Amino acid sequence: MPAAEETYDIVVVGSGGGLVGAYVAASRGLRTLVIEKTDRFGGTTAYSGAGLWFPGSAPLRRAGVEDDPEAARAYLRDIVADDSRQVLQDTYLATAPQLIDELEQNPLFQEFSYGPVPDYFGDRPGATPTGRTIFPPDITAAELGDLAPLIRDQIPVERRGLTPDPVLTGGRALIGRALKAFLETGNGSYLLETALENLTVENDRVVGVEAVRKGERLRIHATHGVILAAGGFERNRELREKYGVAPYNGNWSNGAPANTGDALQAAVAIGADTELLDEAWFVPGLIQPDGLPVFHTGTRGGFWVNSAGERFMNECQPYDRAGHEMLRLHKSTGVPHIPAHWVFDQRQLDRDSFGGDPAAPPRPEWFASGALRKAETLEELAALISVPIENLRKTVQEYNDAADKGVDEKFHRGESSWDAMHSQVVGFPAGPQMNYAIGPNTEAVNPVLPPLDTPPYYVATVVLSDIGTKGGLKTDENSRVLRPDGAPIPGLYASGNTMAAMSGRVYPGAGTPIGSSLVFSYRAVLDIASAR
Repeated sequence: MPAAEETYDIVVVGSGGGLVGAYVAASRGLRTLVIEKTDRFGGTTAYSGAGLWFPGSAPLRRAGVEDDPEAARAYLRDIVADDSRQVLQDTYLATAPQLIDELEQNPLFQEFSYGPVPDYFGDRPGATPTGRTIFPPDITAAELGDLAPLIRDQIPVERRGLTPDPVLTGGRALIGRALKAFLETGNGSYLLETALENLTVENDRVVGVEAVRKGERLRIHATHGVILAAGGFERNRELREKYGVAPYNGNWSNGAPANTGDALQAAVAIGADTELLDEAWFVPGLIQPDGLPVFHTGTRGGFWVNSAGERFMNECQPYDRAGHEMLRLHKSTGVPHIPAHWVFDQRQLDRDSFGGDPAAPPRPEWFASGALRKAETLEELAALISVPIENLRKTVQEYNDAADKGVDEKFHRGESSWDAMHSQVVGFPAGPQMNYAIGPNTEAVNPVLPPLDTPPYYVATVVLSDIGTKGGLKTDENSRVLRPDGAPIPGLYASGNTMAAMSGRVYPGAGTPIGSSLVFSYRAVLDIASAR
């Protein structure tokens, strides 16, 4: 839907979480244009389960979940441990419930629902085992009509050419609802396949953007402001190397393929400050038959070993913590931990297809591609992954001793609320990339620590992936982009992974990245609207 006008009140760059900000702006009568680099809406948000870590919000109260906002504040203070981010934290906590209240006033968004996903640092002050995460309701493609084909598909659908589900869930549902609401205001327009090149500055103020659409150069004016919500730079190898975001090969990222840091670079070119550029929302990635990883979480059977054949972590821990631990050990021990080898047995394969759909065995291409390999004996397995057999035997013995006792003294797998969630002691909503919920493992003393004792054995490959970089433009509590001297750049705002994360180097709970994208897009619009 190209718009004829060249001047708008607000230009939003990117169509992930920033699309909610675009809706809020358009609903206030601000003529708003969204430009999107690709031919689909949603970015990395569309890949996600669309969890929103929103302490104290109405969906939690409706579900009867008691959540003290001060406890959430204490939790953030403790785990982030960065005084410079406290204002952003306080703003986030105050704004998230307000945003949901406003969205739920529009029948198109309906009511968000609570999902019990424990906080990721469950042993820290203020953490809760019941979590603070809410989710948008599903929506059918029929309800979206002609807009449905414009929503980015989930990763398995994109990569394998599958037929999209007629029911949009998770991030696709959030994007679909936001897009429909945005356009129904009558004040919203969009341009797909439109890439940001530069920010236009006049009298020290950002007044628009220069972009390229299908080879045509566009100059679009924004009388009130430009909001950069175009994701991170996870797909840009040059920037990953420059800022030290490992691994440098962006092909292992689970971020949207077009996230190459265009918005970041455009803002830096006009004097914007940056923070946390060496960081990412790290996740373990399970290598698929196409040679690329998909976000993996909640290992319930078997174990991971490094290149020495030694187990090195609680494989079930929250994914960002697992990713950071893989990276730390890979850098500090002198023993390669990336890639790691996931070793499991026939019992595990029969039980849940090693983290896939338990109703379906691995597709033949898993074995044909080498993404999944089989060995009749431990000796054969050690040879397959080139690790010392004596180390692998010792690892198997130590693991099985722990499984027999039900206690993982070395790495504590199965002791946290998060681990228990994956054993289905409590339920959880499985997002489009997360493992299937399969019910409790009644055969094992510890439900997520079953013994490895049923040949043949199998091995899959786990690498360090991410769901986006988390360093970006330095902003204030109203999402205004700052210069190195702390002064805001008039007319320029940022949110999501284009801004440096509110949560610093940690990942507090399910839905922090997308929650931040929505909150700080909203804050940008509130600031713009108040200045009209």
